[in-house]
Amino acid sequence: MFLKGEKCLKVRKFQSDDVEIVASELGDPNHSAVVFLHGAGQTRYAWRNTAQILADTGYYVLALDLRGHGDSDWSSKGDYSSDAFIADLKVVIGQLGSPPVLIGASLGGLVSLLTVGETSEPMAKALLMVDVTPKVDMDARGRIIGFMQSNQLGFADAEEAATAVSAYLPHRPKPKNPSGLMRNLRKQEDGRYYWHWDPMFFDSPNATHNDPESRYSAAALNIHVPTLLIRGEHSDLVTEESVKHFLSLIPDAEYVDVFGAHHMLVGDKNDAFTQSILDFLDRQAVGQSAFQGE
Repeated sequence: MFLKGEKCLKVRKFQSDDVEIVASELGDPNHSAVVFLHGAGQTRYAWRNTAQILADTGYYVLALDLRGHGDSDWSSKGDYSSDAFIADLKVVIGQLGSPPVLIGASLGGLVSLLTVGETSEPMAKALLMVDVTPKVDMDARGRIIGFMQSNQLGFADAEEAATAVSAYLPHRPKPKNPSGLMRNLRKQEDGRYYWHWDPMFFDSPNATHNDPESRYSAAALNIHVPTLLIRGEHSDLVTEESVKHFLSLIPDAEYVDVFGAHHMLVGDKNDAFTQSILDFLDRQAVGQSAFQGE
């Protein structure tokens, strides 16, 4: 789905068990790969500006729609467990020439963490966690889930959806043109617009958001690749205590606080967020092979 005036992106598809995973594809497939995984309730378009910049810098970029989100299939089994998300990501990684850089926000970050930390084979050249850690503020987590489960009767149009988002994110100015939200909405047979994710995401008995903190902490202890935690300065999900806990699990990890950003920092401060990624990859020389040929 593309909006008027928006650059048409290539699409790549991956079959994983009962779902087809859809990804936007940018850059040369012969270059070092970066795989983006969005947060719960988002779509691959959340990364569009950052993904384009990394592709222009010389990386091969895949921005995934996670199962049950965006243009990827909804699971016919209602399976939205961490193991299902991990299996999907392994299918994608398995079709690349070498382990990619994984950049995951919130849900996507936890899936990336588990994929790397629970697998003996190398799954990533580097791991970038975007405003998520094994330990999170449970009240903030509850507010996120509450918003995702609200508005079950849908919206009359994008303007009504934009009003709901503004009430949830009062720090962010309401857009004058709400058409960008159409990337996150589906028009159903009743003529109303609904969020672009499967409601079963929350009803699955083994849903990923029910995983214990101990599972993520155990995975973090097994991370042995360059790691960066990027947090929004005003994040209510990732507290300073959460950051200290994360750095105790991965002592060699780097940490960046993005000034003025909240949990949805990719949208709040995209330029600073993208620069943090580029600086980290440059310091780690992760992308050198992108320019030398692999």
